[in-house]
Amino acid sequence: MITIFCAFFTLLTCVSGVTVVTQSPLITVRKGEKAELDCNLGTVTDQSARWYKQTPGGVPQYMLRFYHDWSSVRYGSGFSAPKFTSTHSSKSDYSLIVNNVDVDDSAVYYCKTWDDSAKEYVSQ
Repeated sequence: MITIFCAFFTLLTCVSGVTVVTQSPLITVRKGEKAELDCNLGTVTDQSARWYKQTPGGVPQYMLRFYHDWSSVRYGSGFSAPKFTSTHSSKSDYSLIVNNVDVDDSAVYYCKTWDDSAKEYVSQ
């Protein structure tokens, strides 16, 4: 079994009234299976969801970003389809999909977005 953590973080100090971003918690999948991590952007509906991966002892690596109006996912260095992709079910509900999960995929995954009203990136 491979454990994937979907965690929360904040890059900047939150202020009163800032959108709360929520994610699915810990999931466990078998090697070779598909892992799907959910992220809700709260009241933000006009921004992309950005995903990061952090392995123990490492710094978060930018994986990808996706916006509901885009026809394709935009990837960071070292990440690509079909291993990684993203989907959406609404303007504020996004998923990170990790296909053919392997031991190297065991990590903490972060989701964040830009909150224009607060003028900062937010997540939790």
